[in-house]
Amino acid sequence: MDILDVDDLTTDELTTVLDRAAAIKADHGEGSPSDLLDQQTLGMIFEKPSTRTRVSFETGMTQLGGHAVFLGPDDIHLGHGEPVKDTARALGRYVDFIMARVFDHADAEELAEYAEVPVINGLTDDAHPCQTLADLLTIREQFGDFDDVSVAWVGDGNNVCQSFAIGAAMVGIDLTVATPEGYGISENVADRAAAFGNAPETTHDPEAAVADADVVYSDVWVSMGQEDQRGQKLEDFEGFQITTDLLGDRPFMHCLPAHRGEEVTDDAIESENAVVWDQAENRLHAQKGLLVWLSEQA
Repeated sequence: MDILDVDDLTTDELTTVLDRAAAIKADHGEGSPSDLLDQQTLGMIFEKPSTRTRVSFETGMTQLGGHAVFLGPDDIHLGHGEPVKDTARALGRYVDFIMARVFDHADAEELAEYAEVPVINGLTDDAHPCQTLADLLTIREQFGDFDDVSVAWVGDGNNVCQSFAIGAAMVGIDLTVATPEGYGISENVADRAAAFGNAPETTHDPEAAVADADVVYSDVWVSMGQEDQRGQKLEDFEGFQITTDLLGDRPFMHCLPAHRGEEVTDDAIESENAVVWDQAENRLHAQKGLLVWLSEQA
């Protein structure tokens, strides 16, 4: 089974993964040793740089008794030197899982098609399901469950937003997405969220979006690979910055890294309302829950 976006899981499977992540986190806090992935190996393909994705997956495999192999763009021939499908076939003979953090979502799909082991999307330009798992785990920790929880996304309808929109719909979170015109989530993502009976509301007004929200979430306006759009984006996103006034006393979420002074002010992300470090930690626990669950499906 491959996890290229969060709705590759059913709603029941998503709940099971979150439950497993919470249980593993509780055991981790007690210092319990683990051999749940003893002698298993995760191959980690990176086209994009990373702090949280690399360290959380590599540490998670170690804590579960397994091993992770970092494969950067200069370490393998992915897409240059051999076709993606050949890399997938070879790696699938060596490792038990593949995590891919790549630009083109089609490359992740091709890896999944040809590798004979589970492929996990560690981020593509279209989706970031592992971040959504950590986000949902964080929200559940904050509120106890997802009942009557509302979230306002303020900023770019990017890959993180798109996966979160689907994940929110799957667990019953009411989501409002506030973006400038032309920067909203794709129609495909909106339709997939609607299929779970809880499509996000959309607006171009940040203040209206946060008015009834329990949580405010934002991300960078200029994602990796979009540096040539920086000037235009900073102009287009004027008025969408998260300030302490806009945030109020609501929890603030951000997948990190943050561009302080752009999508969020320094005092907002440093405020007591920010739960961004809980989110960052929960990447570790959510991914451990996912890896263990995937191993049980084999």
